[in-house]
Amino acid sequence: MIEFIPPAFIYIIGALLVPLLRGRVKSLYMLLLPLISFFFLISAQVGTAWDLNFLGFDLVPFKVDRLSLVFGYIFHLISLIGIIYTLSIRSDLEYTAGLVYAGSALGAVFAGDLFTFFVFWEMLTVSALWLIWARRTKASQAAGFRYLMVHVFGGLVLLAGIIMYISEQQSISLGFIGLHSPATYCIFIGMGINAAWPLLHSWLTDAYPESTVGGAVFLSAFTTKTAVYALARTFPGTEPLIWIGAVMALFPIFYAVIENDLRRVLSYSLINPVGFMMVGIGIGTELSINGAAAYAFAHILYKSLLFMSMGAVLFRTGKINATDLGGLYRSMPWTTLFCAIGALSISTPLTAGFVSKAMVLDAAAHGHMGIIWLTLLFGSAGVFLCSGIKIVFFAFFSRDVGHRVQEAPASMLIAMGITAFFCIFLGAYPKFLYSILPYPVDFVPYTAPHVLSQLQLLMFSALAFTLLLRSGIYPAEIRAINLDTDLVYRKGGRLFYQIMDKGLNVINRTAERVLVGGLLIWLTEFVKQLPARLLVKICWPFWKKAFDAPDKKTISENLLKRAQSGFYPIGIMGLFVAIYFSLLFLL
Repeated sequence: MIEFIPPAFIYIIGALLVPLLRGRVKSLYMLLLPLISFFFLISAQVGTAWDLNFLGFDLVPFKVDRLSLVFGYIFHLISLIGIIYTLSIRSDLEYTAGLVYAGSALGAVFAGDLFTFFVFWEMLTVSALWLIWARRTKASQAAGFRYLMVHVFGGLVLLAGIIMYISEQQSISLGFIGLHSPATYCIFIGMGINAAWPLLHSWLTDAYPESTVGGAVFLSAFTTKTAVYALARTFPGTEPLIWIGAVMALFPIFYAVIENDLRRVLSYSLINPVGFMMVGIGIGTELSINGAAAYAFAHILYKSLLFMSMGAVLFRTGKINATDLGGLYRSMPWTTLFCAIGALSISTPLTAGFVSKAMVLDAAAHGHMGIIWLTLLFGSAGVFLCSGIKIVFFAFFSRDVGHRVQEAPASMLIAMGITAFFCIFLGAYPKFLYSILPYPVDFVPYTAPHVLSQLQLLMFSALAFTLLLRSGIYPAEIRAINLDTDLVYRKGGRLFYQIMDKGLNVINRTAERVLVGGLLIWLTEFVKQLPARLLVKICWPFWKKAFDAPDKKTISENLLKRAQSGFYPIGIMGLFVAIYFSLLFLL
């Protein structure tokens, strides 16, 4: 049974022990966790499954096939790199949350049933939340609450769909679902929220820039890519994904161009490649599914490298806005080099992005989808301009603002160096990546048309950026808040709060004053005095000779005091006893 230990268990259980360790022992322990987990993973063959029976359903907490292995491999690699990167930060909260987050993603990827998948899916939300809150700023706290609100809603939609689907199919197996009923649409939308679909995307650009330096590296790798895996597993060949992906490849570019916060630029540009993956899944051919999986693998590497480089800049300077940076190539030459490699890896030949993105473009071309192909081509050029050229230029080569800081810590440089190596290695030797893809690969990326067309596209992007910048047409970097679809729940939430405060709270205060402060107190006093008053009404003719009082009112008041205190003469107590037993006898 040793080969059946799920990687998720190693990560999550191992994370709980992190706060108990200290110093180098803690660092070594955290580095060993992904290595041990990877050892167990490679010892499990394709088709390996761990079955459990629960309430009449067959749970499959761990199931291996070629699609899950692609994501399992890259999740192990990037979690190891992320741990190396964060060794200089020394935050138990980040370490624990990051390991649980990575373990949750692995749990979802290797889940063989909908119930297990949903549990790990929700654990992704909870653990990611702590990577945002760990920054301990007012902005990160607010962004974390908004992140939680959106993902709880998405989780509820997904859960509703799963429950209805299980009721319809009488099966909890996680496999192809397809769009054919309200249940499947709920599952589709629930997964789409985590994939940052258009109009549902703003949680990503809101939360990722407010996370910790190391947290952003983990966040960029797991949530959207787990959603990509889930959609590839359950909805391959679903046509709406083609158009959703095409829109995703376009609209973030315009936001990224005008955004000042460079980590927010990366967050917007993260949506573009996920759009390519959606198109690949929507086309549904072996080539396109391979392309989506390969691009997910490559994108995790180069996007994490870009987030690591910007995290190092933020760690050393405390600044991340383009208006506050520039000239850092003098102080941080290695970070500059690694950032440039990450930028080139978006789609430059001899990098991981080129050999994977081309598969999706070819799949669209082979499917005679001219509009989609042109859209993806434009999106490829646009994302290189905003995420590749803009990030490197404004952080390191723009006007020198006088930052003279140390180079990034050694652990950060090592993590960036490892990631940069894989970005180039996979681009130079794509067969290594192609060998682990779900289907056999019959694709040659390095043909003259592929290379020349991509180089032309990238050169024209660089030329356009230069001309626009020199002419003053390129949007100036200014301190501003760009409005996005999150305005709906930001403003809507505040409006709702104000309505509740001014409306319901007024009603609440009025109800409290009238009902609690008035009626309820009166009723309490009335009930409290009711037995005594009843006794006075019933028994006062028998007691009036015992009191020396001139009128009935005075006698009643004296009797009420006696009744409230529970103190009576012996003769009267005997009368009570006689009345009590008489009533018992009569009843």
